[in-house]
Amino acid sequence: MALITISGQPGCREEELARVTAQKLGFELVTATRLGVLMKQEFGEDKALFEKAQRPALLSILARLATEHHLVVCAPGAEWVFQNFLGVLRVRLVAPEGRLVGMLMLDRRIDRPSARKLLKELDAQERAERRRKFGRATAPPELFDLVLNASSLETDQMAELIEAAVRARGLVEQGLLSAAADAQLQFQARLQLSRYGIIPAGAATLKRNPFSHPSEEIFANLLDFYRIAWEYEPHSFPIQWDKDGKVLESFTPDFYLPEFDLYVELTTMKQSLVTKKNRKVKLLREIYPHINIQVFYQKDFQNLIFKYGLAERPVRT
Repeated sequence: MALITISGQPGCREEELARVTAQKLGFELVTATRLGVLMKQEFGEDKALFEKAQRPALLSILARLATEHHLVVCAPGAEWVFQNFLGVLRVRLVAPEGRLVGMLMLDRRIDRPSARKLLKELDAQERAERRRKFGRATAPPELFDLVLNASSLETDQMAELIEAAVRARGLVEQGLLSAAADAQLQFQARLQLSRYGIIPAGAATLKRNPFSHPSEEIFANLLDFYRIAWEYEPHSFPIQWDKDGKVLESFTPDFYLPEFDLYVELTTMKQSLVTKKNRKVKLLREIYPHINIQVFYQKDFQNLIFKYGLAERPVRT
């Protein structure tokens, strides 16, 4: 996957550079405006709630696009996404204040005092937006791979330097983001989004149940995202009887996935209660060998959901 993020100080004309770079490399251009439209389509209009989960939302959108195209992304904060991926080149444009004021004078057709005032306003707005969405007013210099001085380089020259960096690192040769990598990233992003009650448009909207633990609601949100039908605590299985056949104890798994004929039990309790639940699961398997049940423990919650994926029919044991 080749993904270039381009950001800059107000007045640096970073979107112009992003457009030229995308044309030169044949990459797909993703601007802040386009990202905003995609996010509204995917996650809805709740701005206050959405801003709390800006980073995973960006990850979800960009990962999907990266399976189809190499990308040039020009949006504040995009450099925080895909931090551990080798196929990413993060570019930052800087310039002295006098140069920034001059570019704003030309672009906005305003006088110098107005441009200087506007620069301060734009800088304050960007800092506030970054703090609100990403928890930091500025991105540290070490987060970027390439810092370009817009006062001494023209747009075409900067685009050529970016192209040279892309070729030197062999980003295009790495290919697009694989479906498997996208699935893992989507899982990570949706798990974080689900904590804020954010799910994609068009996901299954099923009747909600009063869950007994937050992990169950997170799990239900993930199932909704993957369009997997589920039922919450639909069946109770007797596991102990007295001598007259009266049921003394029953076990009710948390979820049933009818498409896979699979019961799922989430265990996020303290160890004493886990031991008790494990005993019930063992009895269930002994008494009802035809019942297929999968247990997820707290420490493996995220990894197990992705590993088993709920995307393939489970093998009966």
